[in-house]
Amino acid sequence: MAAVVDEAPLILSAVLDAPVQQRLNVLRRTHFPAERNHLDAHVTLFHHLPGTEEDAVAAAVEEAVRRPPPAVDVTGLRSLGRGVAVVLASPELTTIRADLARMWAPWLIAQDRAKRDLHVTVQNKVSPQAARVLLCELNASVVPERTRAVALALWRYRGGPWEPVGSFAFAGEEAAPGSGSTSRTPGSPHTRSRS
Repeated sequence: MAAVVDEAPLILSAVLDAPVQQRLNVLRRTHFPAERNHLDAHVTLFHHLPGTEEDAVAAAVEEAVRRPPPAVDVTGLRSLGRGVAVVLASPELTTIRADLARMWAPWLIAQDRAKRDLHVTVQNKVSPQAARVLLCELNASVVPERTRAVALALWRYRGGPWEPVGSFAFAGEEAAPGSGSTSRTPGSPHTRSRS
């Protein structure tokens, strides 16, 4: 009997440390239109990787996290036109993403080939005026700070809320809770932690 191959695309995101992640989750829940918000705040690294290549993607991600957690700076805000994003800077995380992009070049869609910035969308799909108002409001409260990426998370997209595939902790970090078991079976949730 042949194994079933899941063709639904994969998404790769970075997971920030808990205090910053929780603050960003609150901003997103407060300002993202509720009927469209099915996710916590997230740093998307790749929007569309081939689901048929889950094992190869997971192996590359597992290799990429065999290093200390990258520092990430919250640097400010930017307009998305119809939303607002918290801007992040991380030379180390950008390098990890670039290395993976080179490895996965044949698989990348235009959006992933062109991606250069790191951000967390806290509002989207609103009127430009509503976005401008929020940008002004948040400019007074979002202050620069340093955090770190504690893991990379792999998700499957089927047109609605993302389904967790696995969480891959950076060296010395604990895997994100609720991500699945520590052993990996193709197509099932898995968690990787490093000590």
